[in-house]
Amino acid sequence: MILYALICQDCDHAFEGWFASSEAFDRLAKRKQIDCPDCAGHKVAKQIMAPAVRPSDKALPGKIDEAALMKELARRARQHVSQNFDYVGDGFAEEARAMYYGEQEDRPIWGETTREDREALAEEGIAAVPLPAPFAPKPPKAAKRKQSLN
Repeated sequence: MILYALICQDCDHAFEGWFASSEAFDRLAKRKQIDCPDCAGHKVAKQIMAPAVRPSDKALPGKIDEAALMKELARRARQHVSQNFDYVGDGFAEEARAMYYGEQEDRPIWGETTREDREALAEEGIAAVPLPAPFAPKPPKAAKRKQSLN
């Protein structure tokens, strides 16, 4: 595993990311599969840094089951979102705009949106961060049914 300091070349947001290897980062970046958590842009580059590399399991004082740790982190994130955020389905962009412009009371929401809508929200100054798939809860069944009736 290797930790890189990254920078989004669209919005200059600095962030970090763990990757299996340097080649894994290069492959994901080339396929535009690394999103900036601030603007969702794909022009992500490594910053100048001394990378944190774990050369072997012996480098750690105790062996950590990273897969289990990530699985638990994802489970907790899904649980937190489903218990503390309102699911708004594919109406996410409209709901976010209504709150931003004071037409609705602010509340934490989650749902689906298109890349175009996400980019339009960012242009309007409305913060909307995509949830990585492992951290996104499954939409409530009642909400799915409700959407299909509209």
